[in-house]
Amino acid sequence: MRSPARKLLSFAVALGLLATASPVQATTGRDYADRRLQSGIDALVARPDGPPGAIAVIQRGDRILIFRAGVSNLKTGAPMRPWMHMRIASTAKAYSGAVALSLVQDGVMSLDDTVGELLPWTNPDWHPVTLAQALHHTSGIPDFTGSSAFVDAFLASRHDAPSPRKLLSYVRHQDLRFTPDSEYEYSNSDNIVVGLMVKAATGERYERSLSQLVTDPLQLTGTSLPRGDAMPQPFMRGYQWDDGDPPHDVTHFNAAGWAWASGGIVSTPLDQNRFIRGYVGRRLFDADTQDAQFAFVEGGSEPTGPGQNRAGLAIFRYRTRCGVMLGHTGNTFGFTQFFAATRSGRRSAVVAMTRQITPQSLPDLYVDVRDVLVRAVCSATA
Repeated sequence: MRSPARKLLSFAVALGLLATASPVQATTGRDYADRRLQSGIDALVARPDGPPGAIAVIQRGDRILIFRAGVSNLKTGAPMRPWMHMRIASTAKAYSGAVALSLVQDGVMSLDDTVGELLPWTNPDWHPVTLAQALHHTSGIPDFTGSSAFVDAFLASRHDAPSPRKLLSYVRHQDLRFTPDSEYEYSNSDNIVVGLMVKAATGERYERSLSQLVTDPLQLTGTSLPRGDAMPQPFMRGYQWDDGDPPHDVTHFNAAGWAWASGGIVSTPLDQNRFIRGYVGRRLFDADTQDAQFAFVEGGSEPTGPGQNRAGLAIFRYRTRCGVMLGHTGNTFGFTQFFAATRSGRRSAVVAMTRQITPQSLPDLYVDVRDVLVRAVCSATA
């Protein structure tokens, strides 16, 4: 028996609301952009060092297109599907922004709330940092993932994550790296701070606020923030390998709690698409709050997104040859992620790949990844 999600997708296909890429001869600029995206994904997966699978969800108005290549499971050969679960890596930072900005609109929090007011147990040097600065990556709070204490703890207990508060303890004795707002530096600690500030302001676990303020209102039924390493069925598998070695499955390499609000969310390509359209399209907070969010500074997402990057509050602006979109990227063991939408929220693009690919780890391959991201933007805006 097919799941309700699959039945709904079949119904959408029948109505013409969701379609797969067509091999017909290109006759319009939109056809050309779509064919370019499919050919880019095909070429990326065909590379010897390319991801085993890649999938893109493009939505223009009410019409959704799915582009895919490769497989979701090297053992079974199962194809990539848009309802499959995956680790969304640092695109989860946009979700923490969505929670915090929803609370700002409701008056529960303020962008001027400080770490000292809400998290007085932290290093006193961090206390002047505001919620806005944490969301902006201009806080100067050191990144816990760069700490040798974190690395040692992670390797000793990959499948048993510590508490979110413990994640910050790995850098608790380190002072700010710079005066807040004087520089930009992407830091995973920032979104742990945001999640803990949300908890302090609401008296509720961050996971509950995430559900009440984001996943439930947007009907993200395939999205969750687990603590362990389990994945809901069905899921695509993530792979890593070194040159000359066969790919090995790293889907369950570590518990999601090691990244928590900074990158622990599990979702699906279709849910990611629904989220970014609602996030940018002001379904979660009002125009005044979004105007504050769109105070862009020099700074890029990790890995670098398409075009010219600038950083807002838990969002990045990508200026490309095909227009401007707003979203986020992410990478973690076995996965590389991207999503973005136009400011209206009416046109969107999601790209997911089943290998961790960054400019630092695989620079030549990432050139092609970035080209695919640009093609996805061009398809969405065609």
